[in-house]
Amino acid sequence: MKFSVRVKPNSKESRIEELGPNQFLVKVKAPPRENKANQEVIALLSKYLQVPKSRISILSGLKSKQKMVKIEEQ
Repeated sequence: MKFSVRVKPNSKESRIEELGPNQFLVKVKAPPRENKANQEVIALLSKYLQVPKSRISILSGLKSKQKMVKIEEQ
């Protein structure tokens, strides 16, 4: 399953909003340095979608606010 994620780093609180089918806005407290924001995005999506972190990967946009994320099938 692939979906689009828009990330807003340095937010006051960490949370996820659904923007539409397969589109999410993920607000994270972490700064966009040293991969910290990406790690927090994966952790939040894992909790929100109730899948292990190991099944979530960022396909594109590692250094961008707009990302393409994939969840591996079991």
